[in-house]
Amino acid sequence: MFASTSQWREIEDSWVLLPSTQKGIVHFLGGAFLGTAPHISYRWLLEEIASQGYVVIATPFNQSFDHGAIARDVFYSFEDCLAYLQGRSLLKKSYLPIYGLGHSMGCKLHLLMGSLFTVERAGNILISFNNYAAKDAIPMMDQMNIGNMEFIPSPLETQAIIQKSYQVSRNLLIKFSNDNLDQSLRLSDLLRLRFPQMTSIQRLNGTHLTPLSQDIRWQVGETFTPLDAIGQWFKQEFNRDLYNLKNEVLRWLNPAG
Repeated sequence: MFASTSQWREIEDSWVLLPSTQKGIVHFLGGAFLGTAPHISYRWLLEEIASQGYVVIATPFNQSFDHGAIARDVFYSFEDCLAYLQGRSLLKKSYLPIYGLGHSMGCKLHLLMGSLFTVERAGNILISFNNYAAKDAIPMMDQMNIGNMEFIPSPLETQAIIQKSYQVSRNLLIKFSNDNLDQSLRLSDLLRLRFPQMTSIQRLNGTHLTPLSQDIRWQVGETFTPLDAIGQWFKQEFNRDLYNLKNEVLRWLNPAG
């Protein structure tokens, strides 16, 4: 059954989709600023994942320089949400594998959670990871009169934390062909030092904003016209990168199909 926007529930500071068939849980974290409303910014991708039988828990967060504190807050929010679902028997099985799914800054948060806290994850999908310094990540920071402020942990500290303490062994990194913000190759090197057989990277066509794309729906009339043919072709071409991303995520979640 397709999970529409009307099925989103706000539970313990997270947004949740509960499909009727449940074979796993996906904890989603979005990018900086966009992560404040993940159920809207990433609506299509998350609803497609839910339609395939995955409970989606999308945890919003507000931007700050302290990424460690954000990781702690989203970790506890997720745990509270999971306890609520379990306590009210909203999960159909006593055990469901839990996967992390992050985009951009959301990847860093999943990596920090998987390094600093005891998390139970069957794997993480990390899309368009980046770990830039604050001066490179925030436009016009030099003109904002905030001194030499840096993210906590800094990029180098984040790398050291991952290299020493990251616990999630199975990881898929997704890198888009036209994404100047992506640092997945460096992350792949770090993760392969820890889990050489369980870390893979997939290159897809698209940009840093591909996960935010929404499906263009073309309503065909009673009679299929040449205009409908053009509309269907445009829909297919426009959505190709988004569909490829969805298919890659679902394939990795369930390799057996």
